[in-house]
Amino acid sequence: MSSVAPNIEKVVIDGPAGAIEAMIEKPPDARTDIVAVCCHPHPLYGGAMQNKVVHTLARACQDQRVTTVRFNFRGVGASAGKHDDGVGESEDAAVVADWARNATGASRLWSLGFSFGGFVAYRLATIRDAAALVTVAPPVQRFDFTKLPVPRCPWLVAQGDTDEFVDHERVLDWTRSLEPPPEVRILAGAEHFFHGRLTELRSLLGAWLAARTG
Repeated sequence: MSSVAPNIEKVVIDGPAGAIEAMIEKPPDARTDIVAVCCHPHPLYGGAMQNKVVHTLARACQDQRVTTVRFNFRGVGASAGKHDDGVGESEDAAVVADWARNATGASRLWSLGFSFGGFVAYRLATIRDAAALVTVAPPVQRFDFTKLPVPRCPWLVAQGDTDEFVDHERVLDWTRSLEPPPEVRILAGAEHFFHGRLTELRSLLGAWLAARTG
């Protein structure tokens, strides 16, 4: 894992509900062909782009020399608008992804998200033809993923088996029903926010993402 901090630039992106507060983090030796968008957990329960798991997603990408963009969904922080139960937030993510590609010149998009952000990242991957998708603790008990198309890109699901908000057995049942199924990694003893396990999660994600950089 890289110990060199990325260059951080705070930006404001013009979104469908108004201003979107975001930050772009560029490693010193950043690749030019890939950019990653990282989506945060539920806004109504304190979710924001500074969330530690989302930070871990971003760092796992930066370890692969990939520039990342984190942003606050509508109604969070300095982002305009109000919560829209995943629909408007998916529109926000699509605008951010388009902005990120234009800002970096990258031809490939990685879509990553945690919890509620995993649902948004999933939708983003399907509407913007992502090159890779990562969903951490996808909220299958709150959103009906079965009504959405199955992503065509390589896809990783990371889930703790003591998650107090997302039932890992329901995640397993759902992923096994898909064609093609995603790759699934269950972290034994890990709960929803991966307390004490973030370094392990970063390593796991980094190893998987490393195989998608070619």
